[in-house]
Amino acid sequence: MSVEKGSAGRPRAADRPLSPHLQVWRPHLTMTVSILHRFTGMALYAGALIVAGWAAALAGGESAFNSYRGLLGSPLGKLVLLGVTFSLFYHLAGGIRHLAWDLGLGFEKRTADTTATAVVAFAVTATIAVWVIAGFAGLL
Repeated sequence: MSVEKGSAGRPRAADRPLSPHLQVWRPHLTMTVSILHRFTGMALYAGALIVAGWAAALAGGESAFNSYRGLLGSPLGKLVLLGVTFSLFYHLAGGIRHLAWDLGLGFEKRTADTTATAVVAFAVTATIAVWVIAGFAGLL
């Protein structure tokens, strides 16, 4: 298969990929953690809508509040709240990691891999801790 060459002997712009990351790089830990940081940021928007819905139900009276509480207390509601809890802690830890990068720290491969692992470990541990405490407090 031959590629038509442009005036400088290189493939034309339309024939070249705009970003080589998907064609050249294999997924690695720091890339996966960075992508997940973006997804958890988007999930926090859903969490903000849940909080706004809770406030609206609270303002709507006892019946509206109990209905909303029943929705959040359903298995699907608890699963969504679990995801929002994880997203909150993950995005917090990832944000601190990015803050360190803004200060010029942690760019060595070993350090970047270690902090990526720490972000995931913190998010999982903190999420489990919050849900265990909520369970013991009778909030689940």
